[in-house]
Amino acid sequence: MKDLSAALEIDTALARRILTGFLRSETKRAGFSRGVVGVSGGIDSALTCFLAAEALGPKNVLAVRIPHAGSSPDSFDDAAEVIRLCGVRQVSFPITDAAAPLLASIPASDRVRRGNILARLRMIVLYDQSAAFEGLVLGTGNKTEILLGYTTLFGDSACALNPLGDLYKTQVRQLAAAVGLPAPILAKPPSADLWPGQTDEGELGVTFAEVDRLLFLLVDERQSAEACIEAGFKRSMVRKIVARIRRNQFKRMPPVVAKLSQRTVGYDFLYLRDEGT
Repeated sequence: MKDLSAALEIDTALARRILTGFLRSETKRAGFSRGVVGVSGGIDSALTCFLAAEALGPKNVLAVRIPHAGSSPDSFDDAAEVIRLCGVRQVSFPITDAAAPLLASIPASDRVRRGNILARLRMIVLYDQSAAFEGLVLGTGNKTEILLGYTTLFGDSACALNPLGDLYKTQVRQLAAAVGLPAPILAKPPSADLWPGQTDEGELGVTFAEVDRLLFLLVDERQSAEACIEAGFKRSMVRKIVARIRRNQFKRMPPVVAKLSQRTVGYDFLYLRDEGT
């Protein structure tokens, strides 16, 4: 198989400068000076919290812990350590009671529906706290998750700014190590912590290291599926990943608007996001 390790290596110092600059400038451009991060104890949210504290200043960042009765106790403790190291403000808002009536009607076996309920409740909390704190909600989703659609629409995908969205998971790991995230967080299996024992790689059926190499060929190098197979990837895996990318395009786009007028949002009414700023 083609060795893509070097291709996925990033200049972590440069990436850190770009992403902190992005958070600083885009927050100001939107008319804010503060940010809100849902800190779960996982590597993605921990890295976002570190970058936000560096970019905006610790006192201008609110870390929100949103545990559920089914959440891993280790995740809550890991989140507390990230908050301590960053020196940011914090608040904890358990959602067990709020989720109970919604989960009562969903069979325990339907873990995806139940998980989506929790993901969207978490975002309700984050956006309420963003209003109270007067800060923008900062996203924690990485490029791998976005491409594969491994995200809950209007749940963990919802945010005002996303500093990690152009970093593959393996690149997130590189930057996280460079900024000094605690070793237990770097080593723990990635998980959305939506039900006991849940892991991202277990759900996807492939390791991030392997899928990132394939995504790099398909997306960054614009290689065809056949070229990826010739490079050594299993045909079944390539077909599965290509199908996921195509099937989940709707998650990466604003809602489609039915065109009736001469100037329709998303069709003819097109401006840069910083128009007028």
